[in-house]
Amino acid sequence: MSNATPTITRIGLERFAAFESLVLSPSPGLNALLGANGTGKTHLMKVAYAACDTRNTRARFPDKLARLFLPSNGHLGRLVKRQRGRSRATAEIAWGAEFVRTTFSDLAKSPESAAVRGKRAPNASKRHASSVYIPVKEMLANAPGFRSLYAARDIHFEEMYSDILDRAFLPPLLGSPDQSRRQLLDKLRKALEGKVWYEGEEFFLGSKQGKLEFTLLAEGLRKLGLLWLLIQNGTLTEGSVLFWDEPEANLNPKLFGPVIEILLELQRQEVQIFIATHDYLILKQLDLQTGRDDRISYHALYRDDDSGDLVCNTTDSYHAIDPNAISEAFSEVYDREIRRNLGEYR
Repeated sequence: MSNATPTITRIGLERFAAFESLVLSPSPGLNALLGANGTGKTHLMKVAYAACDTRNTRARFPDKLARLFLPSNGHLGRLVKRQRGRSRATAEIAWGAEFVRTTFSDLAKSPESAAVRGKRAPNASKRHASSVYIPVKEMLANAPGFRSLYAARDIHFEEMYSDILDRAFLPPLLGSPDQSRRQLLDKLRKALEGKVWYEGEEFFLGSKQGKLEFTLLAEGLRKLGLLWLLIQNGTLTEGSVLFWDEPEANLNPKLFGPVIEILLELQRQEVQIFIATHDYLILKQLDLQTGRDDRISYHALYRDDDSGDLVCNTTDSYHAIDPNAISEAFSEVYDREIRRNLGEYR
């Protein structure tokens, strides 16, 4: 990994959102966030994405947090974990020797009132590799007019929706794609049975059926089309960071294998990846396709029985995930089916 584009090495949260205290040391490769609803998977990814994005835009970290989380009336203090008495929240993201940290009280109204500290490595470049957040809701079909509306009006959309369109509309890099990117594009082209482009602010898929606008495509295919664009235009390249919330959403399970194959290949090309998933097949595809040299970490988030606080167990082995709510739910359904087939249920 280039010294100019180190990966995220630490995510630290204190009394932030649902977390009382959490330190996560992610893999430089692919990180799978697991846990029941309400265990903070999306919050973790939003915080890390906010920090990554501000490295390039030079926006203030708390400003980006406010635009991603949209606390009521824009009051940043509402991101402080709710408890009796006054309290303060801290969020810190580190990339090796570099870090950015913000601290604010539960009384904070505007992001400007939050304290911000940071450190840049002496040899750090002025421009960092890109970061991408793919939300659960697909946005390419809604692209026409959205960015201009978002820039001119106060509409209640988290900023990652505007950000992902900005990434998708980037023109290709100069020159031909290298061999590794061409291989990824070929795999996606096979899954899509065509290729993607845009005209004006409208996206299309060219296939055997002809030129199809994205509003006529299944949402799962539109997500694959977005991935194709991000690889084709060079947004996902060495040193970049990809955050993908529930990649399985609206995607046919037959396509889980190709998606995981592409994500694993991206991490081999030095793209750091975070996914949050609730799907057993996504996890199993990841387990079955992981090679000996792949850098995979599973982060299981859950509430401690005694304190009620959110905690995280990290492992590099699928079989060591603890707790594994996804596998437990799958096993329960499988056991019920066996009992029914054995005549226990009528």
